[in-house]
Amino acid sequence: MGTNLYVVVLLFLLSLLFNDTFEQQPTLSPNLVRFRAEVRALLELRSSLGLRAKQWPIKSNPCVNWVGISCQNGSVTEINISGFKRTRVGSRNPQFAVDSLVNLTNLISFNASRFALPGSIPGGLGVQLQKLQVLDLRFCQISGAIPFSVGNLSSLNELYLSDNALTGTIPSDLGQLSRLAVLDLSRNTLTGLIPESFGSLLNLSSLDMSLNYLSGGIPESFGNLPNLQFLNLSGNSLSSSIPTQLGNITTLFVLDLSSNSFSGILPSEFGRLTSLQRLIIGKNTLNGNLSSDLFSSQSKLQSLVLDHNNFTGNLPDELWSLPSLSFLDASVNNFTGSLPNLRLNGNLTNITSGVLNLSHNMFYGNLTPVLRRFISVDLSYNYMQGKVPDYYARGAVSFSRNCLRNTTTQRSVQECAMFYSSNGLQFDNFGLPNGTLPPPSGGHKSNKKWIILAVVLGGVGLIILLAIIVLLVVVCCRKKHTNSQRGTGVGPAPTTAVPPPPGAALDLSNLGDPFTYQQILAATGDFSSANLIKHGHSGDLFRGVLEGGIPVVIKRFDLGSGKEDRYMAEVDFFSKVSHARLVPLLGHCLENENGKFLIYKHMPNGDLSGSLYRVNDQDDDSLQSLDWITRLKIAFGAAEALSFLHHECTPPLVHRDVQASSILLDDKYEVRLGSLSEVCFQEGDSHSNRFTRLLRLPQTSEQSASGIATATCAYDVYCFGKVLLELVTGKMGISASNDPTTKELLEGLLPYINIYDKELVTNIVDPSLIIDEDLLEEVWAMAVVARSCLNPKPARRPLMRYVLKALENPLKVVREESGSSARLRTPSSRGSWNAALFSSWRQSSADVAAGGAGPSSLKRSGTSGSQSGSGGHNGGGDHSSSNRKQSKDVFPEPMDVQDEERSNDGY
Repeated sequence: MGTNLYVVVLLFLLSLLFNDTFEQQPTLSPNLVRFRAEVRALLELRSSLGLRAKQWPIKSNPCVNWVGISCQNGSVTEINISGFKRTRVGSRNPQFAVDSLVNLTNLISFNASRFALPGSIPGGLGVQLQKLQVLDLRFCQISGAIPFSVGNLSSLNELYLSDNALTGTIPSDLGQLSRLAVLDLSRNTLTGLIPESFGSLLNLSSLDMSLNYLSGGIPESFGNLPNLQFLNLSGNSLSSSIPTQLGNITTLFVLDLSSNSFSGILPSEFGRLTSLQRLIIGKNTLNGNLSSDLFSSQSKLQSLVLDHNNFTGNLPDELWSLPSLSFLDASVNNFTGSLPNLRLNGNLTNITSGVLNLSHNMFYGNLTPVLRRFISVDLSYNYMQGKVPDYYARGAVSFSRNCLRNTTTQRSVQECAMFYSSNGLQFDNFGLPNGTLPPPSGGHKSNKKWIILAVVLGGVGLIILLAIIVLLVVVCCRKKHTNSQRGTGVGPAPTTAVPPPPGAALDLSNLGDPFTYQQILAATGDFSSANLIKHGHSGDLFRGVLEGGIPVVIKRFDLGSGKEDRYMAEVDFFSKVSHARLVPLLGHCLENENGKFLIYKHMPNGDLSGSLYRVNDQDDDSLQSLDWITRLKIAFGAAEALSFLHHECTPPLVHRDVQASSILLDDKYEVRLGSLSEVCFQEGDSHSNRFTRLLRLPQTSEQSASGIATATCAYDVYCFGKVLLELVTGKMGISASNDPTTKELLEGLLPYINIYDKELVTNIVDPSLIIDEDLLEEVWAMAVVARSCLNPKPARRPLMRYVLKALENPLKVVREESGSSARLRTPSSRGSWNAALFSSWRQSSADVAAGGAGPSSLKRSGTSGSQSGSGGHNGGGDHSSSNRKQSKDVFPEPMDVQDEERSNDGY
């Protein structure tokens, strides 16, 4: 009642003001009645949205003095409140309250992007705004479904609804918007099929539905869109084959179908896309050979991304001859054949920023001049032979794990010879005589073989005996430690613990709100397969929407599948531990006998593995990736979460599943650590850990006898080092895998990290990063921290709280500073945090010489001083202080650690 009286008084004052000024303002509409109605509508909009008087002052003409208001003939035609802030009163209960817009009958454009409009789109928005041509609601925190009435906006030309939390299916009524030229629904949580009716949008030029949960296939009717130039369907769950009808859209210049589940071959009809500049179809399950017809007419193609598919055969020669091609990623496929021996011509010499990635394929033969058109080249994990040309001696190139002569970290002679022989090819034997190959066994060498075999078997028997002794000691120590445990800590029980007996009471006060099983069914659509995110190692993850349109992630624990211990461990963890850096648990459903459910907050930006790279919305030939400031922010946030588990919980807790997919990101890219079902106490005490570490085998230094990662904080630090390396190099998947291929990749990267040579790290830095000289020092510092974490000796890895300090002050890692400001002492160490960090780098020159090769420019000045173990992590213990003189030679030890590969679920 008070608000209505306030509006009436304002209208009265405005009428008195405008009665005196109308004759002096000929631009105003002569229709005073209509103008007053529009003024009333603007005032109501100002009140309902809580807009500040600074932008929309009351005692002034809206058409003249109000920010973002445009008028024609005295009537409001455009409203732009993009980026506006609400008043303090308006921020208390923000709503999507724009009902007054229906009175602005001449409104052509409404732009509220980046203005908070929590709630659902009003159903009446599309009833009376028949002249509306542009509706921009990006980044508005909108939830709920897209109302069918939007299909009634018959004059709509541009519709932007991206970067919200929209749910439900896409209404087919949008296919009625015959004038629509731009439709952007990307980065929401939309589900279901792509409407067939979209094939009727004949004026459509840009369609973006990326990063949703759409399923099914691409409608064949899309081939009838004669003006479509930009089509982005990446990051969904689309499957089946790619329709050949897309080859009819000759106006298309950007096509992105990556990160789906498309199968079959790439249609040769794409060769008719003569305007195509960017084709991105990576991370699918496409197979077969690439037809030469695909590239015979695509003279404008600049970017081609084919990575992580199952393509076979050669790359067509026509592809290499494309004059504008500057970005080619065909990595992680089954391509084979040799590189064409094409010479550079005048049309190719102007390329200055080309990127070529053919790694993890089966290419063979010699390196050819065609590579010179690319500045950054990655041919690792192939079978190239011959010499590396002089012009590739330095630069952003990677030739590791090939069969090349004059470079390091190549495959063995036997492996290369076997590949070339099995394919009927001639191998140059690294330029050595054939006699250098291992000779066939026979004669006295056969006796030597049996002697070696006997020695090996004897050694194995001794090792087994020692392993049995170690196992008995560990079991006894664990029983003693368990019996002495008083249960006063904040951590959960180890995952190997037996679940509480039936009827045992659980503390549910810290587990959020209780939900019924019926509410869980309604939120997930009866656990529809369309809402299934993935089968995690601790439970199945489903996307869901609670009452009120709140998007969530629901984990279902099937108690009949042997996952009771994981369920109990996670429930016990959340009942005792709470921190802002952990994924928020909103509620639980424990009433069902056959399954238990935990409800987590939905993270708009997913996890790090899916957010490091995203498709650029702009019409250029670049790929968008997270900027360096955001990457550093993510690294610091993850370190903060792990530091809490390691140092603020008593006893210390070990995550055991640290990788990129465990690092969840909210709408502001703040870290929320997930995948918490593996968390457990740090095992053993310091004495038992020291004893077992003396006897255990090197390959089991990160794993228990069962193959499960050992519960030590040093293991988390090692895994976190791999995450840091992903942030620096942009090579995703390093932290998620521990197979020999990943180990070889690490061995190829680590020699480029040197505390004495900043420029050396530029050889492995993510080429998509745009960094100046100051930022390069921060990148260099993070690489140094990563290598310290990856020390093969757990006792020499830094504590996580030191890693946190290093990431908080990255420049102090690589700059020598004096004074108290550079020491940042901690109670548990007599040295500074950076001294503790660098202790993992100290090694003598003799160790370096024995530890594996690096680039020729790598500095290796040795020292004869004693090596100290200070600053490392000793099982569950702390860093020990040392009175020995610190070495100035900071060079890490070679990589020789293997740890397990996990199927991470993120939550």
